Amino acid sequence: MLRRATFGGSKTQIDAVGNMNSSSAVDMLFDTVLPQPAPPIDLKTGTEWVYSGFQDGVNSNTFVLVDQFLQWFLGQMMSPGITDINTALAHAARERVVYFLHTHFTTIESKVNNVRSLYFQNQLYRLFATNNSVLPNGISLDFKSLTVKVSIDNAMIRLLDGDTNVKGGVNGVNENYARELFELYSIGRGLEGTPLPPGLEQGDYVVYKESDIRQAAYTLSGWETAMPLEGVFDPLATEQTTFGFDPDTLLPRGKVKGSAENASQHDNTVKTFSDRLGGMQVTPDATLMPSGNPTEESAIDEITQLIDIIYAQPETARNICRRIYRFFVWAAHTDAEAQAIETVIDDMVATFKANNYKLIPVIKQLLQSKHFYEAIDADPVDDANFGAIIKSPIDLTLGTLKFFDITIPAMETDPAEFYRRTSRIITVIGKDRQGMSFFEPFDVAGYEAYHQYPIYHRAWITPNTLGHRYDFVRGVINGIDNMEDDVFNLLDARQFVQTHFSTVAADAPLLIRTLAEYLLPFSKNLTFEDADDDVNSSLSSQRLNWFLAKMFDGILSEAEWADYWNNRPDEYADIRRALQNLLNAMLQTPEYQLS
Repeated sequence: MLRRATFGGSKTQIDAVGNMNSSSAVDMLFDTVLPQPAPPIDLKTGTEWVYSGFQDGVNSNTFVLVDQFLQWFLGQMMSPGITDINTALAHAARERVVYFLHTHFTTIESKVNNVRSLYFQNQLYRLFATNNSVLPNGISLDFKSLTVKVSIDNAMIRLLDGDTNVKGGVNGVNENYARELFELYSIGRGLEGTPLPPGLEQGDYVVYKESDIRQAAYTLSGWETAMPLEGVFDPLATEQTTFGFDPDTLLPRGKVKGSAENASQHDNTVKTFSDRLGGMQVTPDATLMPSGNPTEESAIDEITQLIDIIYAQPETARNICRRIYRFFVWAAHTDAEAQAIETVIDDMVATFKANNYKLIPVIKQLLQSKHFYEAIDADPVDDANFGAIIKSPIDLTLGTLKFFDITIPAMETDPAEFYRRTSRIITVIGKDRQGMSFFEPFDVAGYEAYHQYPIYHRAWITPNTLGHRYDFVRGVINGIDNMEDDVFNLLDARQFVQTHFSTVAADAPLLIRTLAEYLLPFSKNLTFEDADDDVNSSLSSQRLNWFLAKMFDGILSEAEWADYWNNRPDEYADIRRALQNLLNAMLQTPEYQLS
C-alpha cells in the first residue's frame, strides 16, 4: 500500500500501517487534515518570493528559482521535517495525488517558461489532493470543477497556446488545448488497444468527432496568461488588477483578453457539438453580459457548459478511472488485459459518479478493494499482479531513501540542507541517469510511462537507466564507506540492522527472508531448500541462496556470522561489509525495480 499510495516508507512506518486494517490505513492516509506547505524559499534572500514577487538583482536568477521549485516539490514527497508517523504518511499520500495530477494535467517547464505559474498550478492540484478538499470559501473541489479551473490556469494556457486562441484569427482558432482536453484530460479515445471500428467517416473517434474539437476551441477562445514574475500577489486583496484571480481557490488564473467587462477576443456564438456528444450546445448566457458583450464571467460559464457536456458522456469517467487504475495498480499491455479489468473500472466509475467526480473516494476504494489484495496473492509469474509496475525514478529513489531512514530536513529550519539533498535527488533521477526529465516530458502528452500504450511503465527501463538505478542503490547502501557521494553517504548498514532487525539478524537466512518482506514485492513462501521450492514460491531457492552467498563473499562463512553478530562487536567493519553485500545483492535486482 505505501509503495502505491505514497512513495514508500521507513520500516517503522511500514510496521505502523501493518498493524492497521486497510480501511483504517486509507482513512489515515487520505482523511488527515493537513496544512499547506510553506512556499519555496529563495536561498539568496532566505524568504519566499512567489507571493511577494521576483526582484531582479535581489532574488536568485530564474534558472535557479526553477531548480528550487522542482526541488521543493520533490522535497514535499519526502514529508520534510515531519516526525509524527501518521502525519508524515498522510503528507506523502497527498503529494502522491499531486504528482498523479501533474502526470495527468501535465506541463513542460521550458514551454511555460514561468516558474511562478508552475508553482500556483502545483498549489491548485494540492487543494484537490486530500479527502478534505474544500476550497477556502467552503466549496468542495471535484475533478470536474478542477478541469474547468485547469482550462484557464496560467501554466496550461501557455503550455497549449491558449493565448493565441482568439476569434477570427488569421489561421482560425488554436485547437491545441481543446484537442488535448478531449484526448488526454477527459473523454479519451476509447479502451487501450482497441482499434476504431471500420466504416467511420474521417475525424470520427466514436466518442467524439473532430468537429467537436473545433467547437470546444471556440468555447475556450479569448484567454491569456496573467502571471508576471514581478509584483506582489495578495490573495486577500479586494481588487486584483495585474493578476487573474479565482475567488474560489484564492489562486491566480488567466484573464480574458480585453477586459473583464468586454472579453473582446472570445467567440460569442452558440457552439453546436456533434451527434457523438448528443448534439448539445454551449450557449452564451445573456444575463452575464449586461452590455451585450461577452464578459469574463460569461466566458467561464461557457467553459463550464463545455465541461458539463464532456462529463455527461459515459466514456469520460471511464477514461479518467483507467488513468487512476494505471497509476495506482497496474497498466494493461494488451487488448485482452485491458478488457479483463473493465469490471473493476465499472466499480470505480460508479464510485466516481456517486461522489460527484471526487478523486479521493475512488483511490480509497481501490486501495482497500478485494481486487487490490487479490493481486498480492496472484501467480507470481503473471504480469497482471502485485509487483507488476516498474518503479518510476522518483519511486525508486525516494522509496530507497525512506526505507533506510535518510530524511529531508524542513525547508523552514534548514533551507541550505533541504536544497542540497533535493538537488541530488534531481540529479539521480535525471535524464542522463535514471531517465526522468522532471517537468520536461517529451511532449504535451506527458511522461510515456503514464500514457503510452502498450509500453507504459516499461519505458523507465533501458540498459543505461538500469545501470544508473543500480549505481544509486550501491551508493546509498555503501553509505558511510562511500567516498564518492557527500550527500547520501549516511547509512551505516550495521547500525540500521541493529536498530530495526536485531531479533533476526544473527540468523542469516531468516534475516534475508525478513528483509525480502519489506524490500521486494515477491516474498511469499520463501525457502532456501530446493526440495521445498515450488510454484507458490515467489522467489526461487536458488535466488535466496545467491543472496546468502553474496552476503558472505570474501568476508565470512555462514557458520561464523552468528558468532560475529552476537559475540564479536569489535568486528564491526566485517559485519557492516557483509550487510552491505547482502543489501546490494537484494536491491540491485530486477525484483527491487518493481512496486
